[in-house]
Amino acid sequence: MHIEMITTHPYQDQNPGTSGLRKKVKVFQQPGYLENFVQSIFDSLEDFTGKTLVLGGDGRYFNRAAIQIIIKIAAANGFGELLIGQGGLLSTPAASHIIRKYQAFGGLILSASHNPGGSEEDFGIKYNVGNGGPAPEKDTAAFYQRSQSINAYKTIAMADVDLDNLGSQQIGDLTITIIDPVSDYAELMQSIFDFPLLKQSISSGYITLLFDAMHAITGPYARRILVDMLGAPAESVINAEPLEDFGGHHPDPNLAHAHELAEVMFSDHAPTFGAASDGDGDRNMITGSQIFVTPSDSLAIMAANAQLIPAYSAGLSGVARSMPTSQAVDRVAASYNIPCYETPTGWKFFGNLLDVGKITLCGEESFGTGSNHVREKDGLWAVLFWLNLIARRRQSVADIVHEHWQKFGRDIYCRHDYEAVETPIANAIVEHLRAQLPTLPGQVFGEYTVKFADEFCYKDSVDGSISRNQGIRVGFTNGSRIVFRLSGTGTVGATLRIYIERFEPDSSRQNQDAQVALAELIELAEQLCEVKKRTGRVGPDVMT
Repeated sequence: MHIEMITTHPYQDQNPGTSGLRKKVKVFQQPGYLENFVQSIFDSLEDFTGKTLVLGGDGRYFNRAAIQIIIKIAAANGFGELLIGQGGLLSTPAASHIIRKYQAFGGLILSASHNPGGSEEDFGIKYNVGNGGPAPEKDTAAFYQRSQSINAYKTIAMADVDLDNLGSQQIGDLTITIIDPVSDYAELMQSIFDFPLLKQSISSGYITLLFDAMHAITGPYARRILVDMLGAPAESVINAEPLEDFGGHHPDPNLAHAHELAEVMFSDHAPTFGAASDGDGDRNMITGSQIFVTPSDSLAIMAANAQLIPAYSAGLSGVARSMPTSQAVDRVAASYNIPCYETPTGWKFFGNLLDVGKITLCGEESFGTGSNHVREKDGLWAVLFWLNLIARRRQSVADIVHEHWQKFGRDIYCRHDYEAVETPIANAIVEHLRAQLPTLPGQVFGEYTVKFADEFCYKDSVDGSISRNQGIRVGFTNGSRIVFRLSGTGTVGATLRIYIERFEPDSSRQNQDAQVALAELIELAEQLCEVKKRTGRVGPDVMT
C-alpha cells in the first residue's frame, strides 16, 4: 500500500460549530477541502494506529463520494479497520452505538442533520470520540487550529470500495467491513423497551401510528423496527426511502416541514400516535391525535414516566437540559428529588454527565432527547419511548400531556428563528443585548419584573472546563424567561434564535395557544434585541 502525500493549502473557514463542520456541498467539493479537514482531525488525534474507525452518514448528496475519499485517507493514516454502514448509511445514534459496542477508537459521521440536502444545499462532517459522543470543544478547537496550518494530506491510490454488499475485504493492513446499518441498533432498542407489549398493542389496534421518515436516514430503521419487528402496517411509515435531496424537502421534524404528517394528525382520521425524525435520525417530533408535544414537554414527560420503561425501571440518576430548553423538566426533577443540570446547547455537553452516571436522561428544545444508551440524541428511541408509555398507561397522547400539566404546571414555550441574518447584523444584535445586561435587573415591563440578566457561562462539573458566551438570558421574578442565542447549525449568515417561556400553574389557563399567551413577552423580546428593526423583517422565519 503506497502512501501519497498531496500538497495542499489551508482553508480559513474550517472551524467546527456545535455539531461539526457544515457548509454547502460546493464548498466541500473544492480541491482538498474535505481532505484537509479529515487530515486535520487525524493529525490532532493520538494512538489510533491499527484501531477501528466507524464511518457512515445520512445519505445526502456527496455522502458516497465523501466516504470513498475518507477511506483512502484513513488507510494512509494507519487505521486498522473501518466499519462502514451499507450504502454509506448510518444514523447518528446508530453510529454512536456501533462505536460503543465494538469499542472503536472513534467515528466520522457525515451529515448536516436537519439542513436541506442536494447538490446546491448542505453537507457536514463531525468526529465522534470513543464514548460514542461528539468530540468535545478541546478536540474541535485542535482540529480547527491544525486546519489553519496544514500543507499536505495523506492518501493512497486504490479503487473505490463496494459500499453496497455486506462483508469484509483487506487492503494492505486495513480491514474494511460493510455492516448492516440497522441490526445492532434494532437489537439495542429491543433491550430497552417492552417489545412484546408494543407488538400486542399494535396488533390489537389499541395503538395506531404514522411515522414520517422525511426521505432521510430513519426510513430503513423505522421499517425494520416498527413494521418488521412490531407488526405495524407498512403504510405506517411514510417517506421511507432515503434520498440524496430528501425529496426536495427540508428534513426538519416540525409542524411546518413535516406537513404531511401534521395534516393527518390534525384531521378527523388521525391515528393514536404520530412522529417524525430528521436527516440523520437524531431528532424527533411527537404528536398525538389533535396535539403536538413540544420537545421541552416531551423531555419532562419522559422524565416523569421513565420508571414505566423496562431499562429505566430503577429510576433516573439525574436529568439534564440545554439552557434554552424550558424549565419543565426541572419541576419533575425537583418533585422526584433528583439532580437537574443545565448545559449549553450541543449534545457533547451531556457526554461527561452521562459517562460518570450523573444523569440518565437529557434533552434539548431543538427536538432532541436521549439517554445513557448512546451518546447522541436519538429520534427513534424517543418514538419507542412514547409508544411504550402509551401502551403502559393506556392513555392518549393528549391525556398524558394534560395530566402532566395538571400535576407539574405548564411551561408555555415557543422559539422564534430569524434565519440567514447577515453576520455583522447578528453580531451587532448580540452586542446591543450585552450592553443592556447590567441595567436590566429590577426593571419592570408590564407584569414582568427582571430578576436577572446575564450571558450563560457553563463550568463542566466533571472535567472543570468552562464554556463562555453560550446565550443571553433575561429571567423574571415570576419564572418567565427570554433567551437569545446565535445558532451554529446553519451554513449561510447567522440564525438568531429567541426562546420565550412563561410558567402557568393554573390548570384552567393551560390550554392557551402559546403565541397568544406569550404575546407580551414576544413584544418585549423585540424591544430588547430589535431584530425586526435591524433586519427589516416582519417576523421570524420559523416558529416552533
